[in-house]
Amino acid sequence: MTVGQAHDGARLLIVGPPGAGKGTQSALISSRYGIPAIATGDIFRQNIKDQTPLGVEVKAIVDAGDYVPDTLTNELVKNRLLEEDARDGFLLDGYPRTLEQIAFLDELLASKGESLDAVILLNADTDAVVARLRNRAAEQGRADDTEEAIRHRQDVFARETTPLIPVYREKGLLIEVDGLGAVDEVASRIADALSARGILATV
Repeated sequence: MTVGQAHDGARLLIVGPPGAGKGTQSALISSRYGIPAIATGDIFRQNIKDQTPLGVEVKAIVDAGDYVPDTLTNELVKNRLLEEDARDGFLLDGYPRTLEQIAFLDELLASKGESLDAVILLNADTDAVVARLRNRAAEQGRADDTEEAIRHRQDVFARETTPLIPVYREKGLLIEVDGLGAVDEVASRIADALSARGILATV
């Protein structure tokens, strides 16, 4: 973000393993920087609920237990980013997940003369995250959240998302933040890292 664009919101991504606190930090970043927090899961659910043509398509795929293809995910994200509240900035969570999606997002933003400002990576030790999620499952009585299931989700994240990290590091966009600790501590680390790049809070 250059000088003279102060009115312009930040265009951010947040990445991190399940249980690293992405949802919590996304909400805080959203209010601090005045940008919508957009999770792909929420986009899917909203389209399915509203029974949009894309939502009907997604529901059929999900009901069949299949993976939503890049083309469809891209289209859903594109529609969401064209909405008024995301015009001057956004925080994306859960997208992009593949190299094709990275390319699509870059092209979409470039077509509007825009680009990403930063990619926040919440680092968290796997064992610590597993312990955190096991505690949460016990508190919420979620018996299906076994250690095996939790570790499987960590493995899927590592397999699918880890290849994207070097791409953003090479682009000079990656901000690595320790995701473990009190919510306020982690939020403060993120704010400091963004501030160091000239991305300042609006509130």
